Amino acid sequence: MKKVIFEGKEIYPSKILCVGRNYVEHIKELNNKMPDDIVFFIKPNSSISDDLIKPDKKCRYEGEISFLIIGNKINAVGFGIDLTLVDEQEKAKKESLPWEKAKAFDNSAVFSDFVEISDIEGLEMQLYINGELKQKGNINLMIYKPYEIIEKAKEYFSFEDGDILVTGTPKGVGYFEKGDKFLGKIIKNGKSLIEKEWIVK
Repeated sequence: MKKVIFEGKEIYPSKILCVGRNYVEHIKELNNKMPDDIVFFIKPNSSISDDLIKPDKKCRYEGEISFLIIGNKINAVGFGIDLTLVDEQEKAKKESLPWEKAKAFDNSAVFSDFVEISDIEGLEMQLYINGELKQKGNINLMIYKPYEIIEKAKEYFSFEDGDILVTGTPKGVGYFEKGDKFLGKIIKNGKSLIEKEWIVK
């Protein structure tokens, strides 16, 4: 089983519950249809990685505010990178097929460490690549807010302690190459909670 680190302890999530199309400007940048309802997809434990590894296929980065769920509640926050195999996803969309090959492959869910948090108001993510700000988004820009996502998810899924909720990506997604330097930040009310750097392998 793959693990993430929460306040120095090893946590083994059973799954990662992801929300698609949760920022209006991101929906527009990919020319996607505005969803009538929340969009869920799941990444398995095997998708978790501490390293950012570029697949041989065409791949897109998507930075996200990520939460560790314990007792059906948000217990910690981290920075996540959701990797997408673009050609596989486009084919799946056209043929109305599942997204697993595009979203749930090995090493497609990259996480920083997680830090404990009791209040999620004012949370913001920033993603820099080679020193350039590529993505910036906060909870207020989300169509579905985190606790609303949890309540909707519980209609279909059970959360095991240590599962991760990934809340969607703001505009600014794109492609990357080996050797690129990523810097992900989680900020709360102007104060940095998490900063994590990756060099793409």
